[in-house]
Amino acid sequence: MSMEYRLRRTLPSNRVAIIMPVDHGLIFDRIEGLETPSAPFPAWADNDVTGFMMTPGQVRQSEKFFAAHPHLTRVLTIDTYYDYRELDGGGSHDLITSVEEAVRMGVDAVKMLFPWNMSRVEQVAICNRVGKVIAACDRWDIPLVLEPVLIGAPRTEEVIVEEEKVARIAYDLGAHIIKIAFPGEERTKRLAEELKVPLVIAGGPLAGKPSDTVDAVAQTIRSGARGVIVGRNIWQRERKEAEKTLAEIAKITRSVQFDD
Repeated sequence: MSMEYRLRRTLPSNRVAIIMPVDHGLIFDRIEGLETPSAPFPAWADNDVTGFMMTPGQVRQSEKFFAAHPHLTRVLTIDTYYDYRELDGGGSHDLITSVEEAVRMGVDAVKMLFPWNMSRVEQVAICNRVGKVIAACDRWDIPLVLEPVLIGAPRTEEVIVEEEKVARIAYDLGAHIIKIAFPGEERTKRLAEELKVPLVIAGGPLAGKPSDTVDAVAQTIRSGARGVIVGRNIWQRERKEAEKTLAEIAKITRSVQFDD
């Protein structure tokens, strides 16, 4: 399979992608709404999502389900991270599987965190790690979704500005897709226009009213984002409310097409 084929499966040309992340167990252990890690796939597959962000365990356990639903894409999380401030000596980020193994498992893309609020030594180490992963992705023709983030930091203006800078580092390292927390409509548009790399926007933890989630998605799409990552703002809500919210988001994502 070619890089372009996998990119178009992950980020289709006829709409904005809706990727539902359910990989939270790698960091949060047992989380509300995800007590059974394989439950979200049959629960949400028919609600117009385009794919899921998953752990290796979830990929293995759901092979038959996705074989029966080939239109759904799978983005495999290949790393984990534990807050360096709670550890002695750092070393809080590392890979949990390889690009080669991801290709063997038949997923469409791989995803890594790119945490930046760490020591200079750790920043250099993670750049080195990301560079090696990108080289492997290019060798195996599978896209990397790289997520610049200041882990645990409040969404202050200073943090948003810093994450925008780190997104540019992600570009320079060669990321195929960049996943960012929404920095505002103007900044998202500028990043999309200047970097010319597909952006997908993370929804983050459950917060606000459903209308707030829908409005944030509408802003990201107006800004030129190719995908929205919505998880806890959907599956941690009451079911009827969640279904209604997801339907409104899906309607917006289908209003846009791309000239790929």
